[in-house]
Amino acid sequence: MEVTLVTGIIIFVVGLVVGFINTLSGSGSLITLPLLIFLGLDAGVANGSNRVAILLQTLVGLFTFKKQKILEPKPAFKLAVPVILGAIPGAIIATQIPSGHFEKILGGIFILMTAVIILTPGNWNKAYVAGMQHTIKPIHYILFFFIGFYGGFIQAGVGIFMLFALVMGPGFDLIRANALKLFLTFIFTPLALLIFWHQKQIDWTVGLVLASGNMIGAYVAAKTAIKTGAKFIKWLIVIMILFSAIQFIFFR
Repeated sequence: MEVTLVTGIIIFVVGLVVGFINTLSGSGSLITLPLLIFLGLDAGVANGSNRVAILLQTLVGLFTFKKQKILEPKPAFKLAVPVILGAIPGAIIATQIPSGHFEKILGGIFILMTAVIILTPGNWNKAYVAGMQHTIKPIHYILFFFIGFYGGFIQAGVGIFMLFALVMGPGFDLIRANALKLFLTFIFTPLALLIFWHQKQIDWTVGLVLASGNMIGAYVAAKTAIKTGAKFIKWLIVIMILFSAIQFIFFR
């Protein structure tokens, strides 16, 4: 795909918005992927090229959170193992088959997740408390294996699944959950990227232009998360979950 001045500006601006959304909630790829396909990329190449932007976006957001000493290394490295083990087969399968077979089911799952968030406000409104520790149980390893598989396969919405699992499982507040989400995404994305690259499903020009916008959006979002707290993030998550549900159910 040839990136002209006009298409480059469009991709960059959308990258800004998506970088902000992905860092605080997730499902920004449900905006990015249709745009790239509309601009002329093959669906598989759009999926692969988007991973370039995701990788650099998560690096910027992660660095910002780490600088504020919000990221907890111990649970991050524990959960990285099942996420990586799931992401590798997910990415391999993604390069071989279309993803539309189960997306309507995902739409239903997202609607249920919205209901849970609204009906359990205490879990989602918790304030960030420095030094608080959480226990990672065996069930969490299994859960994050499947989240890693999904992330390797389609990426779109994986951040919301991670946030939901981190808040409703070990009980992290949304600020720390976002930092962990970025770390886990940063860990598995290079592996998925290598698989897409091997299958020649990456347009590097598109990926890097998108990434330039994503990185700025991610930096602003990480600063916003630290300043505004959990309530703003919770409602952004609800909006993006409902947006994702509509996309999966009606437009796939």
